[in-house]
Amino acid sequence: MELPDTSTALAGAVQELASQVASALRSGDHLGVLGRVVSVAGPDRDDDVALAAVRVLGADALLPSVLLGRPVAPEDWAVFEQAASAFPPAAGARPASVWSHWAMRRTLGEDGPEPGTRWLDAAPWQVLTRQLAVLAALAVPGADCGVGRLAAGRPVDVARGFVRAVRRRDWLQAAGAGRWLSLIDDVPESLGLAEGLEFVNLMAGDDPRVALQLRAAQLLRTGALV
Repeated sequence: MELPDTSTALAGAVQELASQVASALRSGDHLGVLGRVVSVAGPDRDDDVALAAVRVLGADALLPSVLLGRPVAPEDWAVFEQAASAFPPAAGARPASVWSHWAMRRTLGEDGPEPGTRWLDAAPWQVLTRQLAVLAALAVPGADCGVGRLAAGRPVDVARGFVRAVRRRDWLQAAGAGRWLSLIDDVPESLGLAEGLEFVNLMAGDDPRVALQLRAAQLLRTGALV
């Protein structure tokens, strides 16, 4: 099914979850992260909102485990699996939604068929960067996939997209593109990626989704991984 993205409750739950994950990436802890987001809606909370927030964040909900090798609490694993099962892509869903769901299933250890990349194969660099930013959860070490191979084959285009996002003050897109650039090879040295990411961090304020992407990019750049 397609997820709503205009609900105030859902938006708040996504922000809270992203904040918890970003904090776990900084501290190295990941126990009980997903369960905490349920409390966002208060005493009359809708657990479906909490699950939808996990689905929106996708595989990044377990990113501290993926990047730092920290154990996943059993309750977190159960919430993650429930979110993936509760919100499968609907027939005719956007490719990004299909890929995001596939990434969750891959994180769960399932070997489902990889979605296609035809919608991106010949995409202009602006579109490529925008879609890569949406799918930044796929930018993890050793996770070879079609989207990752596209990004790796077009480092100059992704760099151009990063600069464009910064100039447009689209900090979330810039952070997502920067995460990909921190993973792939042959990024132009003239880009000044480290300085660019620092600028995004300075200008983005306290958006936890941007903070999550920037912390992931930092870990990828410095190699401080398992």
